[in-house]
Amino acid sequence: MKKIEIRISGLGGQGVVLAGQILGRAVVYHGKNAVQTQSYGAEARGSAAKSEVIISDGKIGFPMVRKCDILVAMSQEAVEKNIKDLKGDGILLIDSSTVKKAPETKARIFKIPATEIAEKMLKAKIYANMVMLGALTSITKIANEKSFTRAIKETVSTKAVNMNLHAYQKGLTLTP
Repeated sequence: MKKIEIRISGLGGQGVVLAGQILGRAVVYHGKNAVQTQSYGAEARGSAAKSEVIISDGKIGFPMVRKCDILVAMSQEAVEKNIKDLKGDGILLIDSSTVKKAPETKARIFKIPATEIAEKMLKAKIYANMVMLGALTSITKIANEKSFTRAIKETVSTKAVNMNLHAYQKGLTLTP
């Protein structure tokens, strides 16, 4: 595995930071090295938020994403703001429930109705981030399901584990 740079972006309150933390843990449990960073607007809820994860078999010398191999966009603003940082041969996952206009790009685009699925199946859109993580796992095989399950169990509160795992499992079924 070469170094893989991932940016999960969206709005505060969509769980992009939590998704990045879980992704970082999962790949470490899978035997890789990882570094995870995060940033969000001063208002937090509703302003721009992003979580970056760099994954490598070797040492990671610089902790910030320069050019994304994978961009996950949970809002229209997120895709518009971050598409310039996606490599041409990269992967773009968009939440098709909240991103209505996909950008023109050479990258492979996967449209995942994460928010819609979370609202319909789990009765709360806050689980859209876990749906997207499941889809990301299915598309990239970046870590195995066992590693993600462990990371979710060790990261979210005990009372939220089952719903988050259910959302993640649903995401696994959405793509090839």
